[in-house]
Amino acid sequence: MLNYTLKRLLYGLLVILGVVTLVFFLFNILPGDPARMMLGQRADAESIEIINRDLGRDKPLGTQFAAYLNDLSPLSLHNGVDADSYFYLDPDKYAPYARIATIGTTTLVAKAPYLRRSYQTKRKVSEVIATAFPQTALLAIVAMTFALVVGVLLGVLSAVYKDTWIDRLAIFLSTLGMSLPSFFAAILIAWLFAYVLADWTHLSMFGNLYSIDDYGEGQYVNLRNLILPALTLGIRPLATLTQLTKNSMLDALSQDYVRTARAKGMSRMRVLFRHALRNAMNPIITSATGWLAGLLAGAVFVEYVFDWKGMGVVVVDALDKYDFPVVMGVILFVCILLVLINIITDILYGVLDPRVRVR
Repeated sequence: MLNYTLKRLLYGLLVILGVVTLVFFLFNILPGDPARMMLGQRADAESIEIINRDLGRDKPLGTQFAAYLNDLSPLSLHNGVDADSYFYLDPDKYAPYARIATIGTTTLVAKAPYLRRSYQTKRKVSEVIATAFPQTALLAIVAMTFALVVGVLLGVLSAVYKDTWIDRLAIFLSTLGMSLPSFFAAILIAWLFAYVLADWTHLSMFGNLYSIDDYGEGQYVNLRNLILPALTLGIRPLATLTQLTKNSMLDALSQDYVRTARAKGMSRMRVLFRHALRNAMNPIITSATGWLAGLLAGAVFVEYVFDWKGMGVVVVDALDKYDFPVVMGVILFVCILLVLINIITDILYGVLDPRVRVR
């Protein structure tokens, strides 16, 4: 089990390293000058050169990449003497940190990964993510809960009433849900429920988790603004879970233990939910876990359409302003999150099913 876990951790580390390399070189060869975006189109060459020097963009690309890896690594090397060095240990930048060893002018320190600062706001990227991620996480969790509950219910009904109008309706809705692109579904749902039916739904087309009260005295949590983006984001996993639940239930209902339970005189509801559904839940939970991780990374269009202040809006705004550290930081954060979820899932599989460890 230890070798299996270490192998999964090594694979995850290699994936993260590959994403770091790809993201760094991609955003450093893209056209566009962040310094000019910061200073405006009328900025003179000298001012642009000063900004690029301050951002470290005047150095060779290899040196910039080494410095970026040094910033991201929990263990990093720094020059403790020369403040002009790109690897100078800046207490404000890396705080909190702990010195481990010093050899000559080189210091080995332990610190949290440093994702740089925003070009536009000068805030640490980690602080930007810490502000936006809870709203994205809340949106993804609510959307996944809605998809899981409704999808499982529709799947069970479709399996129980196979080849009836209920089954055909469930198949039609799930096929429609899987075929709708997220951005189109977001626009359609916003128009229908927040414009056409606004007098009945009282829902807003745009809104954040926090709203300002009518007297301007503070903010309050407005969960009503969560309904439409969560509904939109949950459509695709709902469609998938409906089909998966139906197939799993049909397989479970054909097993001997279900026929035995029926022969013992158990009620239909008890057979369905205590025996058949319980044994059909493994692939459903696996799919739901994967979808939850995907929703955390794929909520960009939905958040942007509904102006939900999560990481999707942050990324779009940063791309518009050439704020590369923010975009790179969000991408790396989501990548690490997905890798960790997959590693934990693989380890749990290894614990529950020893046959997985020999693959």
